[in-house]
Amino acid sequence: QVRMQESGPGLVKPSQTLSLTCTVSGGSITTDYYYWSWIRQPPGKGLEWIGYIGYSGSTYYSPTLESRTSISRDTSKNQFTLQLSSVTPEDTAVYYCARFLGGTQYDYWGQGTQVTVSS
Repeated sequence: QVRMQESGPGLVKPSQTLSLTCTVSGGSITTDYYYWSWIRQPPGKGLEWIGYIGYSGSTYYSPTLESRTSISRDTSKNQFTLQLSSVTPEDTAVYYCARFLGGTQYDYWGQGTQVTVSS
């Protein structure tokens, strides 16, 4: 059973960098053919895909967020991290980490963490 848990500050000031970590247990983030994703849901809106880091360390980002997004990993801790720079209140959302299988399939999700961008 894979478990995923997001962690990080719940409040970030405008123009700063949002940083969240997803800790994975029950499975390795280097296992072939899995992609470790970040997804968010702003208040009153649908889910928005941010990007992923693959089993080989390759990354792929949403074109709308790519210029501000970086996803990295620490294989020794079985963690991957989202950094989103120059945040604005429009980045306020519940942020989820999830395991992506390809196509539209996600099989495991973290519980989500609320991040509010406000001064």
